[in-house]
Amino acid sequence: METLTFKTNIKCGACVAKVTPGLDALEGVAKWSVDLTSPQRVLTVEADGATPEAIQEALAGAGYKGEKI
Repeated sequence: METLTFKTNIKCGACVAKVTPGLDALEGVAKWSVDLTSPQRVLTVEADGATPEAIQEALAGAGYKGEKI
């Protein structure tokens, strides 16, 4: 299991709801969360085989950006 982190432009709970279907549908993603209290709105993904690019594409599909950190 690998932990990937991304700086995002996700701002609120409604934003999290918009990215949920895409992230939940990714193969290899065990669980994920967004720290809305962090200035960088850090998305943490525990994945087994999901690539950073696939996660970024899922975010982009919902209208958000994710920069791997």
